[in-house]
Amino acid sequence: MNHDANFYSRRLFLRHGLVLSSAAASIPAFLSGSAEAMVQRMLAAGTTSIPGVPDDHILVVVQLGGGNDGLNTVVPFVMDDYYKARPGIGIQARDALRLSGADGVGLHPALRSLKDMYDNGMLAIAQGVGYPNPNRSHFKSMDIWQTADLAGTGDGWIGRYIDSECCGYGKGESGKPDSTPNASTNSMPGIAIGRTAPLAMTGRSAKPVSFETADLFRWSGEDIHDSLRDPYHAMNRRGESEGVASESNAAFLLRTALDAQVSSETIRAAVRQQPLVTYPGAAVARDLSMVARMIRAGLKTRVYYVNHGGFDTHAGQGGPQGRHAQLLTQWADSIKAFYEDLKKQGNDSRVLTMSFSEFGRRVRQNASQGTDHGTAAPMFLFGPMVKPGLIGDHPSLTDLDQGDLKYKIDFRSIYAGILESWFKADSKPVLEGTFRPTPILRQA
Repeated sequence: MNHDANFYSRRLFLRHGLVLSSAAASIPAFLSGSAEAMVQRMLAAGTTSIPGVPDDHILVVVQLGGGNDGLNTVVPFVMDDYYKARPGIGIQARDALRLSGADGVGLHPALRSLKDMYDNGMLAIAQGVGYPNPNRSHFKSMDIWQTADLAGTGDGWIGRYIDSECCGYGKGESGKPDSTPNASTNSMPGIAIGRTAPLAMTGRSAKPVSFETADLFRWSGEDIHDSLRDPYHAMNRRGESEGVASESNAAFLLRTALDAQVSSETIRAAVRQQPLVTYPGAAVARDLSMVARMIRAGLKTRVYYVNHGGFDTHAGQGGPQGRHAQLLTQWADSIKAFYEDLKKQGNDSRVLTMSFSEFGRRVRQNASQGTDHGTAAPMFLFGPMVKPGLIGDHPSLTDLDQGDLKYKIDFRSIYAGILESWFKADSKPVLEGTFRPTPILRQA
């Protein structure tokens, strides 16, 4: 192995960074993914504000992985065709949680916590969200949602936003961010909780920090043997005073190492705080609790990403008490606890949460008392700043696309609404197209 830092080129290092995992022991954890993000110094205190950008605004994304059944989540209990298509798993009208101002639409009975948030003006539900020529593959459809590109290729839409608005990257003639960092501003890559970073947060230059637990987000070599401790800390103490040119590849790697160490210590210190409320026992609740503690600690991160999986309910989906109901309860109770925590912190008005799934399910149940891959589904927006209530009409259950719902709202219009109204960003270069922003916020 070549131990000379110049062995690595800056370009290759930025291009081939991997996501931080907990298992890295043979190399420093900061070189195992998220190293690209670490070079951005986003977690240090005292960052410089960017004119025109509301740097106190935070977006939290909660992905419902696997394809959530939107028809049993937001229930059209007055439509006879709903019960004809789902005689075994449909949510009966007597069980649906009625929503004020929503004619004939209610929530799954497992979503009592979301009903409370709706009644308190903290929930907006966009109905029938999708895109043209829908793809029913988990992987391809998720790529489409995460890139905001119907081919499902390119960088993530959040990554492009961070590139263009947060990290101070210059913009070329095409209007897209180039790869040259602007040293006049500090960067703020996103943080994803999980083993892998979502494509949505990966830009051309900015990459997310990704970890499962904060305790594993550190250099683990010294746990193997004490002899590894001193060389690691000595490397972090090296700098220009030892003759390393400030623009050399060696200096770049050394700065990255130091940034990684500072970031790791900052995150772990933040998560060591006790939450201000009691969270449910679900994994998604644990992850949202970590996010809340990082927000409370004042991290300068602008976007957090959490995944709640298991929604691929091909069999045994069940009705009010089934598997789908359990997943919905975990999600709803965790979101409610998250906002109760944020409110006690005084940060609830700073945090907008968006929840989506890569697609909904087919209208008709299958022979296994489940549902197969479908198309359009509801999206959910949480927080005291949202324009509460339903956005758009429920899709027709008779005018279908090969047995699936036809979308009524392009998901990129929701993204445009978030970018334009919440982040005060130009959505066109980020989404690489023009989409009419959906009004998602209350009027000032």
